[in-house]
Amino acid sequence: MTNPFPHDFLWGVATAGHQVEGNNVNSDTWFLEHLPGTIFAEPSGDAVDHYHRYREDIALIAGLGFGSYRFSLEWARIEPEEGHFSVAELNHYKRVVEACLEHGLTPVVTFHHFASPLWLLQAGGWESDRTPELFARYCNRVMEHLGDLIGVACTLNEPNLPWLLESFGIGGEAPENRGKVPMWAAAAERLGVDASTVAPFQFCSTEAGFNVKLAAHRAGTAAIKAHRPDLQVGWTLANSDIQSIPGGEEIADKVRRTVNERFLEATRGDDFMGIQTYGRTVYGPGGHAPAPEGVPTNQMGEEIYPQGLEATIREAHRIAGIPVIVTENGLATEDDTQRVAYLKTAVDGVASCIADGIDVRGYIAWTAFDNYEWIFGYRPKFGLIAVDRSTQERTPKESARWLGGLAREHAASQVTQPA
Repeated sequence: MTNPFPHDFLWGVATAGHQVEGNNVNSDTWFLEHLPGTIFAEPSGDAVDHYHRYREDIALIAGLGFGSYRFSLEWARIEPEEGHFSVAELNHYKRVVEACLEHGLTPVVTFHHFASPLWLLQAGGWESDRTPELFARYCNRVMEHLGDLIGVACTLNEPNLPWLLESFGIGGEAPENRGKVPMWAAAAERLGVDASTVAPFQFCSTEAGFNVKLAAHRAGTAAIKAHRPDLQVGWTLANSDIQSIPGGEEIADKVRRTVNERFLEATRGDDFMGIQTYGRTVYGPGGHAPAPEGVPTNQMGEEIYPQGLEATIREAHRIAGIPVIVTENGLATEDDTQRVAYLKTAVDGVASCIADGIDVRGYIAWTAFDNYEWIFGYRPKFGLIAVDRSTQERTPKESARWLGGLAREHAASQVTQPA
């Protein structure tokens, strides 16, 4: 296949603040990690200390050949108490964006990546009618301080993930039943609220949660656009390739509608959508079907299926009809040869979509560094760069060199093409 990628295609890697920065102590996620009965395998702690090491990390990413870096701002750092905005933290993130620009990286900035301020959780979290206006106020403050430097803006990361997790039996408790779950009961007791009101972003899968997240996305987009009408703004979706085996068609159709399609429909009118796919999810008559016997699996026991990305891009194009940026795609494995093979197949799928006329504007791999993977802790290794957490030493893997080399070759080919 000839090179179908447009000249301004974004080749990059992604991180999220809570997963790499460390000591995000004013966040709801830090709070949940330390509760009795927590479902988090371990606390995030220092993570990979990206908060202090961002300059050398950004230089490393650029040196590998990448042209963009997707990272998140931490609302809990910027607004640690309701209405109190930290200029020091805003300056910190401004320096991160400036470091990207100094190294020729397009900063793809996510305003909310799962973690929220603890005070927001106490006030009803992502089921509260106030949350959209509070999120918009935060977006406005960020834009006032550093908005002129942002390359691409993502409002919310994976608002649909809780519904996908629910299909695996993770979360999904109705508000009236949350008090029966040890983690939610402990959270309610410490916050001094009723357990029915404990609604963190990552586990909120009620209809109220859907409506609040959508309203927050739209209010945040408006706040961002008020400062930069030209800035490309969208949200990112966790869209698995939903499939079925005989007897599972009805379940698969319901999950596809709930997790993928209604969020894609809500995305119409945005500048772009971020697609984040890791494989496929198969349903049988009893619900989620395990990986077929004998197939290679990732560290969570899921089938390695890079072809899923092409399928979800095509689904997104068919339903939403707006440009796509692949904002996450990767593999949890200790075997980097598996990761390289996975990335090659995934990128070939992106190329096939572009060749067919689908407007795909970037491929950003998850993740830059082996980091904290939420409820799974530090065991899954998605990183293109290894991190020895006892020394915080970074070591690029072959996958980083391969994908970075592809990005560098692409950039060079655009320079040398005749006018």
